Amino acid sequence: MSAPRILAVSAEHPDPDILRSAAQVLRDGGLVAFPTETVYGLGANALDPCAVARIFSAKGRPGFNPVIAHVHTILAAKALVSDWPLAAETLAAAFWPGPLTLVLPKQPHVPDTLTAGAPAVAVRLPSHPVALGLIAAAGLPVAAPSANRSSAVSPTTAQHVARSLGSRVDLILDAGPTGVGIESTVVDLTGSAPRILRPGPIGQAEIEALVGPLDRRAVPRQGEGSLLSPGLLDRHYAPAARVRLFDPAERPMLAAELRGLEAEGRIVGGMLLGDDLPGKHMLRMPDEPAGYARALYAALHQLDDLRCHLIVIEMVPDQILWAGVRDRIVRAATMDPRQG
Repeated sequence: MSAPRILAVSAEHPDPDILRSAAQVLRDGGLVAFPTETVYGLGANALDPCAVARIFSAKGRPGFNPVIAHVHTILAAKALVSDWPLAAETLAAAFWPGPLTLVLPKQPHVPDTLTAGAPAVAVRLPSHPVALGLIAAAGLPVAAPSANRSSAVSPTTAQHVARSLGSRVDLILDAGPTGVGIESTVVDLTGSAPRILRPGPIGQAEIEALVGPLDRRAVPRQGEGSLLSPGLLDRHYAPAARVRLFDPAERPMLAAELRGLEAEGRIVGGMLLGDDLPGKHMLRMPDEPAGYARALYAALHQLDDLRCHLIVIEMVPDQILWAGVRDRIVRAATMDPRQG
């Protein structure tokens, strides 16, 4: 795979000329990878069905998995939706710009390619200066799922993007590592009460404090038609290595198993909160959710780069504040059905 074009850009004060150049690529129907505060996104003109289709092709993304439209103002978000309820106004005022995505009924001009045929569109106003500057320079909403091959580990650096997508992307804007580390919280506002479709950096308690009790119905799963939101594939955020989750009580038995695997010449990696386990590639993870989220994908990329056969991940606490991290590691550990 040939190397993509990469332009370094300041995370805090991006060069307007670079942003204008990247914006022209978007207006011409091309793909631009760029940093948001969460992960790097693979951007295209959200209102151009052919450009959005290029995202799906580059990622190998299934057509039933919708894409978020990124905007740089609340007014631009309202232009994409046919209803803007009080809950949307309240949540946008509190959390935008930031890592919150709202799912709302779409306007007819929003392409079905973007929404996977669903009558609702996911919209977000990111806080990263490069993302905001690029969208503003383009003068259009930017469709942008994570800039990696479908179901693989999300990218938090430009180098992650280049290794995953290579020349499938026309341009990568490199502003260094992202700050939040996991994707946005997604809230569905198309029903009688808000519902979290994908947990993330903004938690349930923060949302309920503003809009009241949430709809706790189960989120539709893969195989039940077009998904309402990205991030709902059963297997997602997954490295090439097999991932095994374990509870602290399993540590003695797991230690014996890992010694046996290493004796066989297997490369084993791990992401730990508690005591060490046998192996040269055991990573100590932060013991609080925001720090863990920032380190999560970089750790998975690091262990994948070591060609690990197995990655063991200690389960994080089953608490609301850890919901976004738990969601990511559980989906990363789901087996590929083709390998089952």
